[in-house]
Amino acid sequence: MAKYHGKVGYGFAVEDPPDSGIYVDRITEHTYFGEIVRNTRKLISNENLNSDISVGNSISIIADEYAIGHFMKIKYVEWAGVFWTVTDVEVQSPRLLLSLGSVYNGPTP
Repeated sequence: MAKYHGKVGYGFAVEDPPDSGIYVDRITEHTYFGEIVRNTRKLISNENLNSDISVGNSISIIADEYAIGHFMKIKYVEWAGVFWTVTDVEVQSPRLLLSLGSVYNGPTP
């Protein structure tokens, strides 16, 4: 298995400005080590001019207490120089198995 070292982004809904009723994702990043369990890619043809790229990768990270406690807030993983959306998180203590999907286009820190 290939090794992994990279950032994982967590999103927390924060009211900005206060008392406005408008919530935005406040992103924090943490760095983890792990392994790439599955390494695949998929080209999605749709109505756009260019096809979208999606990956079916799974990355198993060695989770710390923060990751175990906040796994439901994971938004993206940085891998191969690109931010990828985390579509599924499976807790396999002391590891988290992160399934990746399409390119992440949301906020970053």
